[in-house]
Amino acid sequence: MGNFFDNPTTTIITAAILFLIVFLRSALRVLPEWERAVVLRLGRFQAVKGPGLIIIIPIIDTARVVDTRIVTMNVPRQEAITKDNVSVSVDAVVLFKVMDPKDAVVQITDYIQTASLIAQTTLRSVIGQAELDDLLARRDKINQQLQSIIDEQTEAFGVKVTSVEVRDVTLPEEMKRALARQAESERERRAKIIAAEGEFQAAEKLVQAASMIAQQPSALQLRYLQTLTEIATERNSTVVFPIPMELIRPLLDGYAQNGVANPPSKT
Repeated sequence: MGNFFDNPTTTIITAAILFLIVFLRSALRVLPEWERAVVLRLGRFQAVKGPGLIIIIPIIDTARVVDTRIVTMNVPRQEAITKDNVSVSVDAVVLFKVMDPKDAVVQITDYIQTASLIAQTTLRSVIGQAELDDLLARRDKINQQLQSIIDEQTEAFGVKVTSVEVRDVTLPEEMKRALARQAESERERRAKIIAAEGEFQAAEKLVQAASMIAQQPSALQLRYLQTLTEIATERNSTVVFPIPMELIRPLLDGYAQNGVANPPSKT
């Protein structure tokens, strides 16, 4: 064994094999599907490599790995004043991904932190230009406006904003009570309008019914009889019911023709 290691040729071969193993270990990299390596050779941009097996020349090349999957970033809660002078607290979620790994590495130092700061500033700016009703009822419009502004600024360093969602809007307690009173008044207004419309429709139907009864006087008598039937089912001891003159006029005329001054009354 001592003769084997003492041989200069064997020592050189062993050292070469060890150097080759270390070299290959440093030069060969395997990147998953969602990663790209931005390779700089002697400080200058060389290429974007990956995914799969890539070769990096040690000492000469340096590589920075960039994740191209969609990143979910939480925008911290921001205090802002709306266009109609209402103080609100808003937070949001921004979804973005790296479209150009070269620009994300060469053009900017930290694209994630920059995107976060841009999102915070844009959120406060857009909220300040919107009214409270738009922020509460038309949030899709606010989200699209935020996405457009943020994406326009991040496009310079290869980042694409795919979606922006305003997650929560917190109002002061005084404004919450004011909105509750407004909603209650609105419901009362709608109830009164519905009741008035019902009265109007009922009046129209009564006019139509009166017109039909005027054309057929016998219908009025049938209506009186039906009303008497409905009252009788309630087991009332005393029923006060008006009798139209049209019903008793033939009797009065008959008594007048026979010369009876005072017709007999039914007891």
